[in-house]
Amino acid sequence: MRKSRINVLGALMIVSLMFMVSCSKDTDPSETDLFVGTYRGAISYTDGEENISDADGRVTVAKVGDTYTFAFGTGIPNITGVKFQESDDGTYISVGDGLTGITISASNLNMLVTNDEGTWTADCER
Repeated sequence: MRKSRINVLGALMIVSLMFMVSCSKDTDPSETDLFVGTYRGAISYTDGEENISDADGRVTVAKVGDTYTFAFGTGIPNITGVKFQESDDGTYISVGDGLTGITISASNLNMLVTNDEGTWTADCER
């Protein structure tokens, strides 16, 4: 009887610790791999001379240090060095000079980035 109480108490302590760790509200996007993976959908790029679009494209998101890289298929240049901040609805928005216009969650990626190198769009899911 005493051994079963110790087992139950131990299990409750482990579950409590897991719950406390998983419910942290001040998680920095740079500390999570929530976005890492491949999103599929409509993507496009233009630099004024070249126009590339793919209705069934893909964007692979990778984490490098505290920034993210967006690798496109079909000859579209990658976007690198992107940082995020959390918005009120649980999605994350890109911040930084020339890299704004990206909204991402675990299941959706929406992008309209315009800078000196061109314009990228994406409307993707995973």
